[in-house]
Amino acid sequence: MSNDFRQSAQLGGRAAEMARIDQGLRSYMLKVYNYMAIALGLTGVFAYGIFKMAFVQQGGDVVGVTQLGATLFNSPLKWVVMFAPFAMVMFLSFRIQKMSAGTAQVVFWVYSAMMGVSLASIFAIYTAQSITQVFFVTAAAFAGLSLYGYTTTKSLSGWGSFLMMGLIGIVIASIVNIFLGSSALQFAISVIGVLVFAGLTAYDTQQIKEMYYEGDSSDTMGKKAIMGALRLYLDFINLFLMLLQLFGNRD
Repeated sequence: MSNDFRQSAQLGGRAAEMARIDQGLRSYMLKVYNYMAIALGLTGVFAYGIFKMAFVQQGGDVVGVTQLGATLFNSPLKWVVMFAPFAMVMFLSFRIQKMSAGTAQVVFWVYSAMMGVSLASIFAIYTAQSITQVFFVTAAAFAGLSLYGYTTTKSLSGWGSFLMMGLIGIVIASIVNIFLGSSALQFAISVIGVLVFAGLTAYDTQQIKEMYYEGDSSDTMGKKAIMGALRLYLDFINLFLMLLQLFGNRD
């Protein structure tokens, strides 16, 4: 009888421990998604705000650029606008271990604002309706893919090397196409990009989930949440841009 009682107590203790870990994991993932959502909001606000200040509109059509627009998009500064977000990602990725969680969070917000500046021109290229439609399609696809990555019991680790090779290929081809301006190459990049970033959304979600460790300090947990949010933010933004290039209606 005493053995039965002891076993029941042990099982109850394990169940309580698992419930506590599960609650901690949910809180951690919620923080990741909240950080990502805030970053997307900042990007959208800065992108639209810079667009309104940099481009001249008449009857809903873009007819020119302001002095700010000429400086940002028609001068050598355009290369800074284009590549500064990438440099910021590298800085955050390599320096985050030497930052506090609060500092990393501020850098992440600055990065998302800079990304908004670099994306402002999409409002001059695509119709507002198509941008909105593609955004909601992206959000629905992202939610489904991320949910799969979170709930599946199948390990997605085998996808990592394939997805990374695809990502490197997309980056190299995109840089080359800046100078070539090939529509056929851009179409191929967009199609492959949709597949790669769809896969990365599920893969990264599972990786972020597995990064959770209950024994981490609050500062370490905060930095993990920031890096997780950055990974999912990049997946969302790039999936959105690839879909926009495929299905967006141009002005």
